[in-house]
Amino acid sequence: MTRRHLTACRPLILICSLAMLGGLSPTGDSWAADHNDPNAINSIFADIPPSAADLYDMFGFPSEDKTGGEKVVLALTFASVPKTGVFDSDLLYKIRIYATPRVDNPFAAEPSLGALLEYADEVAKKYLTLQSSEIRVRVGADGRAKVSLINFPGGSFTNFVDTNQVVTIDTPDGHKIKAYIGGRDDAFFNDLPGFFRSINYAPQFYNVPLAMDGARELKIPKTLIELEGNTLFNFDPSRPKHGQGVKLDLPKGPLSWTGNAYKKDDKGNFRFVYSGVDAQAGRNINAVVVELPLAYITRAPETDRIVNAWGESWVKKASHKAPTIPDRRANPLDRVEKLLAAPEFEEEMAAYKLVDTDGQPFADAALNEREDDRQLGANNVLLARHFVTRLAHLGWGFGPSIRALGLRSAFEDDGAPVSVHRTYVFATPAFPRVAKLIWQELNMPDDSWNTSGKKIPLRRPFEIFVPNVNAIDMDTNGSWPFGRRLEDQVATRFLSLFLDHTASVNGKRYHIELLGDQSLWDGVKIEPKTPPNPLKNDKEFLKDFPYLAEPW
Repeated sequence: MTRRHLTACRPLILICSLAMLGGLSPTGDSWAADHNDPNAINSIFADIPPSAADLYDMFGFPSEDKTGGEKVVLALTFASVPKTGVFDSDLLYKIRIYATPRVDNPFAAEPSLGALLEYADEVAKKYLTLQSSEIRVRVGADGRAKVSLINFPGGSFTNFVDTNQVVTIDTPDGHKIKAYIGGRDDAFFNDLPGFFRSINYAPQFYNVPLAMDGARELKIPKTLIELEGNTLFNFDPSRPKHGQGVKLDLPKGPLSWTGNAYKKDDKGNFRFVYSGVDAQAGRNINAVVVELPLAYITRAPETDRIVNAWGESWVKKASHKAPTIPDRRANPLDRVEKLLAAPEFEEEMAAYKLVDTDGQPFADAALNEREDDRQLGANNVLLARHFVTRLAHLGWGFGPSIRALGLRSAFEDDGAPVSVHRTYVFATPAFPRVAKLIWQELNMPDDSWNTSGKKIPLRRPFEIFVPNVNAIDMDTNGSWPFGRRLEDQVATRFLSLFLDHTASVNGKRYHIELLGDQSLWDGVKIEPKTPPNPLKNDKEFLKDFPYLAEPW
């Protein structure tokens, strides 16, 4: 093997190293969290009702309120079932948290085996030796919430609080925690039909039952611009609401595409798969929102500057809800966690089963394909293989369509003139295609995210999605990927992963907000001339806790 080939394979060595930590196989084909997941409770299917176990988003950012010390805001949102502000008493929600020091980027220079092993060791330390703290919420039939704070440095305790109002919880060690458990406006502003059109996801447009697993993502190339002759998904002016609340029966015949070009109108304009319209406008969610002092989360707030958080939904086994999800999951890393847990709180969990997890936006809908067995939360190290093969599959679709728009893609597609449908069984042939995409630093649009002025390395896609946590940097404003603020347009930022961040436009490097810049689309031959997703929420966010807007 040449030095060039060895260099290209070094990140793959890391991927395999991460997958093998704790005796895990790198050939396991699994992963883990956002809107429309997992499949077993996903009401996008024709025969699945909405479920309170369906987690939507995990927000997290440093609070601007520094009274009494630094604080972090965490907000877990989920389906408002049975209705806004009313909770299903068969459900239990968790926000899991741990704080760690910021790790210097080991890939600032050309990656070396030593740097890879150091990074792998850091991952092992975080996920095989550290125990997370936990906020556990269950709401009874009386509408009161039982809130347990478990395994924090100051100990564990339980409180009962009213729902749908801001409350303050006093901890035994003298801290004050703000909490809100109730209904709010959905803070996820996004053109979901456009996203599903880009991946040719049939259940958004057609009546597809859960059991018809071959009719989910159809064997049509992913793309940002419409494909000539893709009548299954192209916008039809005679049916403008198709995929936006209107579903049709699946047509008979092949559910595929045999064309070889992008669609253009008589003026030579491409047709965007996105509309820029907020599909979540006017919708409500239920939420658990907390504001915690950093000194309550860790005994070393001066050095533990990264607050890692993710959410989980659990349902009572006796309720027989989410019946296709087994009562027991087999994740070896979770077994390590249970050995460290407080026994009095673990006894309660014997009556529940894990349904959904939520850390990074689009980790599930885009990368995990919403599979039930990929709801692993932070403990998704064993899913690294799928991360590589899935990104390569997406890259063959998004990469050529990005280049067709006159932009540079980070995906290596050999100059394909049109999007390609290609899948991979093994990560080895896929990795050279995605090497640059996975390991490139994602540029921020300006320096406003770094509120401390400290030397903070830019983040890379692999670090963002493995592990699947919201890693909030307390020395920033929490703008994604250094957390996730309510106002962050994460759907458009996710698409920026496929851009080449070493390229420039108008004298400025590509960055995560580039595709949200209206002036970019004004100069492209495309209709409609709009950023892919809306630039702001349908309601103004609040300036004070709980920050999410009032429900409709």
